[in-house]
Amino acid sequence: MKTSKPLLLLGALGALSAAAGDAAAVDTSQWKCESCPFEKEGTTGTVEVGVGATSDESAKFGDYTGLNEKGAFAIVGGTVRHRGANGTFANAEASDLGIDARSLTADAGREGVYAVRLGYSEIPRYFADGARTPFLGLGSGTLTLPGGFPAATTGAMPLATTLRDADLGYKRTRYDLGGSFIAGENWTYRVSLRHEVRDGTRPGAGSFFSSSSHLAVPVDQITDQIEAAATYFSRRFQATVGYYGSLFRNGEDSLTWANPFTPVVAGADRGQLALAPDNEFHQIMATAGYDITPKIRASGEIAFGRMTQDANYLAPTLNSGLTVPALPVQSLDGRADTFNASVRVTATPTDRVRLNASYARDTRDNKTSSQSYPAVTTDMFVGSGLRTNLPYRFWQDRFKVDAEYRGPRGLKAVVGADYDQIERSYQEAVRTRETTIWGRLGAQLHPTTRVELKLAHAQRNPSTYGIANWLESPQNPLLRKYNLAERTRDTVGLRADVAVSDEVTVGVSADYSKDDYSRSTIGLLDGRDTSVGADLSYALSHESRIYLYANSEEVRSRQAGSQAFAQPDWWARTKDRINVVGAGIKHVLMKGKLELGGDISYSRSRSDITMEPAAPTGSFPTATVDFESLKLYATYHLRENVSLIGSYWYEHYNASDWRLDGVQPDTVPNLLAFGNQAPNYTQNVVRVSLRYRF
Repeated sequence: MKTSKPLLLLGALGALSAAAGDAAAVDTSQWKCESCPFEKEGTTGTVEVGVGATSDESAKFGDYTGLNEKGAFAIVGGTVRHRGANGTFANAEASDLGIDARSLTADAGREGVYAVRLGYSEIPRYFADGARTPFLGLGSGTLTLPGGFPAATTGAMPLATTLRDADLGYKRTRYDLGGSFIAGENWTYRVSLRHEVRDGTRPGAGSFFSSSSHLAVPVDQITDQIEAAATYFSRRFQATVGYYGSLFRNGEDSLTWANPFTPVVAGADRGQLALAPDNEFHQIMATAGYDITPKIRASGEIAFGRMTQDANYLAPTLNSGLTVPALPVQSLDGRADTFNASVRVTATPTDRVRLNASYARDTRDNKTSSQSYPAVTTDMFVGSGLRTNLPYRFWQDRFKVDAEYRGPRGLKAVVGADYDQIERSYQEAVRTRETTIWGRLGAQLHPTTRVELKLAHAQRNPSTYGIANWLESPQNPLLRKYNLAERTRDTVGLRADVAVSDEVTVGVSADYSKDDYSRSTIGLLDGRDTSVGADLSYALSHESRIYLYANSEEVRSRQAGSQAFAQPDWWARTKDRINVVGAGIKHVLMKGKLELGGDISYSRSRSDITMEPAAPTGSFPTATVDFESLKLYATYHLRENVSLIGSYWYEHYNASDWRLDGVQPDTVPNLLAFGNQAPNYTQNVVRVSLRYRF
């Protein structure tokens, strides 16, 4: 059997831990309290500087981490903590300043009186490696083409000389400012502001009838958020009133692109897509809680919100050869009001019994006026009829009750019932009602063994299922949407934890759920989810600990469809399998001067789709992802306040996806694709830094 390099490294580290576990007695003379409730006056902190390096370039690995490029990078970070007289304080922390996923936080104030907080962070997003496009003007709202376009098919396009790299990704920069103030013995006020900027590109697509192109969509967005609240608190009564606001602004309201394909109709040489419009959301909220008696408590919350959007419409088409009737209005003038409220009562009639009951109501009332608009199909045709925007609304009511009993010898039993009713406008089923009966039972079977069992049964029943006659193209009357259809759901879960000894604990679990859509003829018919797992923790000594875990999950579903707009004539089965195993170790050597650790994990997923009868072109290929990760780290204390820190991070990711693999820009005659393949990389990251504590 061939053993992988990461497994050998972790095994060597484990052997070192076992060998050194009893090498020296623990010296506690230099131990210090790191979590004492009171800190001495003065200034303390750390400064960390060093260098790191990555072995390869990968957008997938760099997504969120900021390590997308090959080569060296700086390690810069640190903390500062100051405690002054009369409870004044100031803290600051910086991390990963040498890479694109950096952050800075700071706060200052006086304990129990006031505090001010600041924050700054950057998070990069990278979407694809190897994406290429002939379009010019990437990142702007207008994409043009070089000479040689348009062409009838991708094979006739001059792609060999016009394709260029397309960096698909954006950076999210966030600024935070907040503060709190305690007034007297009963009042606290707080306010927070957030300014977030997203700048770059993301993948998108546009089409002209049967021909499509992958497009780099510009991202130039700003979101401002504000939250303010006042809280009153006493021994029996607590209440908060507050406001939340969010304002979204998009610097690019549309994307215009040149048609790389020979137009089917005259004038269809440019297309335009609307991007996310400017919008706002404002909400006023209040919460309260009151101890009616020492054994009964009631609490509740209520919130009123309003969403608005009034951006001007784009032109119905850029094709000057089409005669389009005038729009009835120049903007949506959209408005939707939200209402959220809940109340909860908790009673503890005895020390062993606890009762809970709650009711919640959530509504979304879309008050946007309905208008009828002319329909234009991909800048090529004007429809014969009009399209009307529909003000979708919903009203949801949820009731929950449960009773908990705590018995002798660790016995804990909970039973409950949930009722969920949703009313919707412009839906095939106006109302759905779902009732769930559930229970949990936990018991200490032995001083070293505890088990817990969970059971639940849910039944959802819709009102009369109709046909969406407000849509231009009617649906098959036998179709049942999975979120509206009648459904029975059963779930069961079992967990056992065993303390084999003072050093070893073992846990095993199993979960199963089944969804049955027995009344659906076309649509989702059933689904099953099975999961089993185990974990182990082993304390080799006071200085060393090892943990292991494994989990396996399989998700199956079955659906039916009709190509002839009648009874089912095809079926699809999906099966997803995910297996995960991992291990880790922590160890202290040389009387606390050297700290070692390591974590390794491996996951494998497989996704299959089977058609009945089989598709003429054969079965869909299996989509796979194999992921392997190893992290080793060490800290050596050169002096009491100087430490040398090193780490090694190995990660291997290998995916196969039939939707991407082998699809180059000219593979499909009527699809100008980016050509990026499923992610596949091997990355090694090494870090070495020096940390000074003052």
